[in-house]
Amino acid sequence: MRVVVAEDVMLTREGIVRVLGDAGIDVVAQAGDAEGLILAVRRQQPDAVAIDIRMPPTHTDEGLAAADQIRLEFPTIGILVLSSYIDPGYALRLIEHHPEGVGYVLKDRIVDPAVLVDALRRVCDGETVVDPTIVARLLGRRRVQDPLAELTPRELEVLGLVAEGLSNGAIAARLFITNRTVEAHIYQVFSKLGLEESADSHRRVLAVIAFLRR
Repeated sequence: MRVVVAEDVMLTREGIVRVLGDAGIDVVAQAGDAEGLILAVRRQQPDAVAIDIRMPPTHTDEGLAAADQIRLEFPTIGILVLSSYIDPGYALRLIEHHPEGVGYVLKDRIVDPAVLVDALRRVCDGETVVDPTIVARLLGRRRVQDPLAELTPRELEVLGLVAEGLSNGAIAARLFITNRTVEAHIYQVFSKLGLEESADSHRRVLAVIAFLRR
């Protein structure tokens, strides 16, 4: 896997590069701002990019703007946005704009190298990755008439894992249950929430995210 890393804090960038190098991933370029990132992507055309969400000059949403530009020019490049901020709005914007091959992961979680490497591999495979903390924040919202109240604790757990972009097999392995049991839970969840079922993993995530943001 060939990756470009964009992060304006040099020590953080070097740490990410070292983690990826130790995992056998080829970091073909580094950038400290969105402009440098775009140039590096055009030059290297990597398999994936790891992008800090806030970079110079304004330190607001340059990472998301860069993701938009990269996806426009290179639709097949996997995009992993790294953020220090638990803001569901950023994650929802990213996923709604680019439902396939994108991820949003909090920087606190990438201290575990396996999390960073797994997320990059998944976006390269065209999957959708949403940080569990973001999913929990969305699930934890309270509404006057909350349809989530109809779900059992296990169904809520399954819904959260679907929102993270996990396949049925991955959910079964995480919860130590069979694929058929996962399918039954997902059927009940989608039925209770009025969501259309789909075997397409991206559509599943989009359906759940669309519901959670109401």
